[in-house]
Amino acid sequence: MQMDFLNLAKERFSARAFSAQAVEEDKVNYLLECAQRAPSACNKQPWHFVVAQTEEARQKVQLCYNREWMRQAPLYIIIYAANDKAWVREEDGKSHADIDAAIAIEHLCLAATAVGLGSCWVCNFDVAALQAAFPIGQEWHPVAILPIGYPASTPTKPSPRKEMDEIVSRF
Repeated sequence: MQMDFLNLAKERFSARAFSAQAVEEDKVNYLLECAQRAPSACNKQPWHFVVAQTEEARQKVQLCYNREWMRQAPLYIIIYAANDKAWVREEDGKSHADIDAAIAIEHLCLAATAVGLGSCWVCNFDVAALQAAFPIGQEWHPVAILPIGYPASTPTKPSPRKEMDEIVSRF
C-alpha cells in the first residue's frame, strides 16, 4: 500500500509497545536503504547504523536504556554520527553531523511506518555504555536508538499539534 507523504507523516507515531513478531530481514534492509538515501550537508553522510538484532546485542542496548516497553522491541537501530566526517559551517564552526543523522533517523521512522512497523526516537541513554557495547570507533558518537517492531497497538487519536499560526511566520 502506498501513502502520500502527509498521510504517512500522520500515521507515524512513537511506538512504545511491540508484538513479539520478528521483523523480516527484507524490511530491515528496506529501512537501511531508506536511511542511506537521506540527504546530508554537502553529501558527507556522516552516519553509521548499528543493527542490534541478536539476543546478545539487544541485551546490550537494554542495559543502556532499561525500560520495560523498550525490551519488547525485536530489534534496535543505533544511529551514530561523526563530527569529523560532517560538513562544518565556516561562519561559526557548527558541525552538521547530528542534523544529518537526525534526517536519516526520521527517514528510518517514516520508512518503518510505510511497511507497517513502529519506531520511537530514544535519546535518553547511557552514552558511554552504548559506545562500549558497540565499539565502532572513537570518532563516532551515538545520536539515538530506534526500537523497531510491529506495534502492539496504535493510538486511537493523534498527538496534539500546535496550530499553524503558532509555528509559522510569513514575511
